[in-house]
Amino acid sequence: MGARVELGFVEAAPGWRLRSAQFPSKVGGWPAWLGEAGLPGPAALSCGRCGQPCAFLLQLYAPLTGRPDAFHRTLLLFCCRRPTCHRPAPAPGPLRAFRNQLLRVNATYPPEPPLPPAPLPAGPPRLRNGAALCRVCGCLAPKRCARCRAAHYCGRAHQKLDWAAGHRRCCGAAQSDTEIPDHGFLFPEYEIVIEPEETESSDSEVEPDGNKAKPDDSPTDGDSQKDPKKHELEAAGGVGEVFEPLDEEQLEAMAKHETLEDKVFQKFKNRIAAEPEQIIRYCRGGEGGPIWVSGENIPEAKDIPNCLCGAKRIFEFQVMPQLLNHLKVDSLEESIDWGTLVVYTCAENCNQGGGYIEEFVWKQDFTADSV
Repeated sequence: MGARVELGFVEAAPGWRLRSAQFPSKVGGWPAWLGEAGLPGPAALSCGRCGQPCAFLLQLYAPLTGRPDAFHRTLLLFCCRRPTCHRPAPAPGPLRAFRNQLLRVNATYPPEPPLPPAPLPAGPPRLRNGAALCRVCGCLAPKRCARCRAAHYCGRAHQKLDWAAGHRRCCGAAQSDTEIPDHGFLFPEYEIVIEPEETESSDSEVEPDGNKAKPDDSPTDGDSQKDPKKHELEAAGGVGEVFEPLDEEQLEAMAKHETLEDKVFQKFKNRIAAEPEQIIRYCRGGEGGPIWVSGENIPEAKDIPNCLCGAKRIFEFQVMPQLLNHLKVDSLEESIDWGTLVVYTCAENCNQGGGYIEEFVWKQDFTADSV
């Protein structure tokens, strides 16, 4: 991935391509952990609002050219499954982001490109070093079932979920270590395919319907010099017809069509019109910063906390609202929702002990005027 804008799209893929050894970019399922040291524990992966375990949302494989210490580099994003936690509110929020990186020569992977592996073995998830992962979420599992001592969990919440999903019937049986039920906790799993964004020239801006703007769509000098009142009458019904004067409330209502909110959301729609199915926009250190869905709740520099190393954080990628269409989170009541999720990472790409370093996520929601 480079300094230009790159787009991510979801595609179905065979399971072996989404395993850690293939260095995948993916949505849902269990996380494909990169390094095996310093995994975030249950506390680091808990929701900042309800305290419950977050679910793995997605990860991007994003190595940095010219950085031997980031020959392999993965960014992971987790989110709470409770819709109420996604309501607009001050931090801490329901989202957690982490970064991990490795040298080309490391203790986990061979330096050569990976080959298609053998079929996935049956059994609960484990790291190559033997460390157990939670049967429900695939995260570090410091707890295990006291009865069978074969089932591992990140905490009591997921132990209870697994017990209700069927572990109570097979606890202690020979198959209890190999059969993992569907707990309804994980998001659907897809591969993320990355492609460069095709940009239009400045004189051929794309409209929301996908067509290029025509030269005669823009106002002429004569139009801009028209009397404002005449403009209002033309908008209301055309010149030559007699209408009652518009009162202040009506004029204000007409002006709302040109608010900042309209312009920001229109810019968002124009930018994604050529590729409306994009779920990721990636551009670390380039000119292509995030595109916003609203003029409200756009962060200032002071809103983005520095990395623990002291360096500033910079924009790296954003998650688009189109991803929600693939997560099966729609509900007749309240659903997980966002306008965009923007991830900022350490500008120096520090490597603090080789573990997983927490980064920063900014959540922007749609407003009533932008939907």
